[in-house]
Amino acid sequence: MKNIIITGASRGIGYEMAKLFADEGHQVLALSRNEKPIAVLNHKNIHTFSFDLCSPSDLQKLKNYVNDSWNQVDILINNAGKLLNKPFGEISTQEFEEVYKVNVFGVAEITRLMLPYMTKGSHVVTVSSMGGIQGSMKFPGLAAYSSSKGAVITLSELLAEEYKESGIAFNVLALGAVQTEMLEEAFPGYQAPLTAIEMANYIKDFSLTANKFYNGKVLQVSSSTP
Repeated sequence: MKNIIITGASRGIGYEMAKLFADEGHQVLALSRNEKPIAVLNHKNIHTFSFDLCSPSDLQKLKNYVNDSWNQVDILINNAGKLLNKPFGEISTQEFEEVYKVNVFGVAEITRLMLPYMTKGSHVVTVSSMGGIQGSMKFPGLAAYSSSKGAVITLSELLAEEYKESGIAFNVLALGAVQTEMLEEAFPGYQAPLTAIEMANYIKDFSLTANKFYNGKVLQVSSSTP
């Protein structure tokens, strides 16, 4: 059984993943600013507390928890994301930074803090977007979001190279449209071909097994545009 950390676990894909992993007997630390949806599950294998990726004190709380309760992290799933859908000319520097603080700097910081607890066979999976793939179809209003999702792809490729002797794998899943609250915010009224539970199942299996086959790779998990 694995020790698994999932960010962005209060809704959508992250929420469904936490339940799937826990039902299989894995120990799950499900992190989100709003921990209530996870807490009410009252699942014996799910642990949670309110967590903001941009808060140094919350990152320290996470480090203390892992240090005291687990001492090892087998899988880290960087699933939390911040969406901004706004015309580029109207985006302030502060708004641009806030997207990057969650989608790039937060991913980098939590990964850096958890790496000392990872060993050969551990797997860091970062959830990106088809919007972050060079040459993919782009959509107006998503300049901050999609560019941040491109940044974590390059970051993961670099980490795979830097840590290749450690046996820790770093991979990215660039997701297409999945029927989640975030998709509805980006594309109101659009009906995605995949549900959150379907994608959660895919990412669960990928997280548990794909480190044997991939490292430093980005997989485009999309059957549609967007």
